[in-house]
Amino acid sequence: MDDTAAGGHTGRRPDRILLALVGIVVVLVVVALAVVFTRGEPAALDQASPAGVVQRYSKAVIDGDIPTAESFLTPGARSRCYGSSFGEPRPARVVLVSTTERTDSATVKVSIVQSSQGGPFGPSEYEMEDAFSLLKVNGKWLVDQAPYPLTACSAVPVKP
Repeated sequence: MDDTAAGGHTGRRPDRILLALVGIVVVLVVVALAVVFTRGEPAALDQASPAGVVQRYSKAVIDGDIPTAESFLTPGARSRCYGSSFGEPRPARVVLVSTTERTDSATVKVSIVQSSQGGPFGPSEYEMEDAFSLLKVNGKWLVDQAPYPLTACSAVPVKP
């Protein structure tokens, strides 16, 4: 009688452990999905830093907000600018790789990802690394040279 009672008790124990493990896995999956779907946009970097300026400039270019993008350009960059490439797709995303800050200049390396919908195998992505050159003008970081896929300005250069 004690053997069957003990046997019945041990038979239920693995079922409880299994149920507990399944419950934990379900909770982890729900938490992971909640994190993925509520992430939203990346945190804004300090707008007074070179990386923060590049982040805001890149967002403006991707959003097609040329006046805002131009507000982050040095006067020299504006005078060298010959308009945006409207026929080419805008980058899908820009990822910060590194920042090198000096007294009056900075280099911000980024990874630029572009997507295209066409092709025999469906959508494709192209990724490249490039760098922004920034200058400190009147105590404020401004983009002096942007990577080609992120060049955006009015079609008419601004004269100094």
